Amino acid sequence: MKHLFLALIAVTTISFAANAQGGFRLGIKGGANLNQVEGASLNDGFAFSYHLGGFAEIDFTKKFGIQPEVLWNQSKTTYGTGLSNIYQPLLDPTSGNDITLNYLSIPILLRYNIGNMLSLNAGPQFGILLNKDKNLLQNGEQAFASGDFGMVAGLQVNLKTLRLYGRYNIGLKNINDIDQKEKWTNQQLQFGIGLRL
Repeated sequence: MKHLFLALIAVTTISFAANAQGGFRLGIKGGANLNQVEGASLNDGFAFSYHLGGFAEIDFTKKFGIQPEVLWNQSKTTYGTGLSNIYQPLLDPTSGNDITLNYLSIPILLRYNIGNMLSLNAGPQFGILLNKDKNLLQNGEQAFASGDFGMVAGLQVNLKTLRLYGRYNIGLKNINDIDQKEKWTNQQLQFGIGLRL
């Protein structure tokens, strides 16, 4: 959490500096996720979900800049028979098989502009688990960690005020908060549209 706070302070400081130099733009964005939470007890395959939020484009030169974002980002999966076998004594029988995780995601992306229309984006992403119904376990214990960390890489098409993008997010942190028997990680393909304000 301390690293996230320091990153937010750095982005805010850079934003004010870039704004004073004229290389600062804000926008809104939204789109679809194809995601999976990878782990032995969770079902394979990608599920459909959504993301929505805002972004800033901060230019340092014509080629390089950063693109911090704040997104409401959803991830869905279901647990399979493996989970009920391994964790059967811990499971809350009223929780069902479907799992929906809502995150406040904060990607801080380096942007490399290829001409005027195309940008490559890459960088870290911090996630804070938001939803209150994140419990699968009896006695109100949490099955999923309250935070996530991953890396993002993607491509963005810039058409005046319109942004079209696709990216891949890979989780690097184990979000299994039950025990260390299995590693669970988020993976996402994101496709969306943005509007520069």
